[in-house]
Amino acid sequence: MSGICNGLSRALGFWRSKRDDDLRWQLARQPDITALRQAQVLAEQDLVAQLKKRTQQLAHELAISQAKNQNELAMIKTQCKQDLKDYQQYLQSLDGLKDSLRASYAHLPEAVAFTIHHHAKQLLNSMWETQDTQERVKIEMQLIQFMTAVHEDSQFSLQQTNSFGVPQKTLAFIDTGR
Repeated sequence: MSGICNGLSRALGFWRSKRDDDLRWQLARQPDITALRQAQVLAEQDLVAQLKKRTQQLAHELAISQAKNQNELAMIKTQCKQDLKDYQQYLQSLDGLKDSLRASYAHLPEAVAFTIHHHAKQLLNSMWETQDTQERVKIEMQLIQFMTAVHEDSQFSLQQTNSFGVPQKTLAFIDTGR
């Protein structure tokens, strides 16, 4: 039994020496472990501070972006309202043009005035719907030329004693497909 006790005593001694070695190692490294833990805490605090700062920067940038977007939206809404008002005025002008044609050429069927009015509306709609600025200007010039032809024809008709003519310039304009 003494062999078992000796074995146990040696095993217990070995275990104690290992534990003492581990404790000595931990005590020797305690300042390093403490420094590492403090560095980790400081690094975490620094990271939290950086994240807060970046969050504030992003919130500021987002607020600026939202303000810009709201201003742009308000400007676009105002522009669209003005465009709509302009379009309505164009349509009223075209209706006046149709009435002028009907008065100047009372002997012609109403369909002629409606056809001329329809052509003017098509030009207006084409001008309004195009996104290309150069194309828009081109169509706008066509509309102006067309309305000028209609006006000239109406004036010519009113000056004539023979009121059985036709709006020649206007019909020629439509016929050429401008």
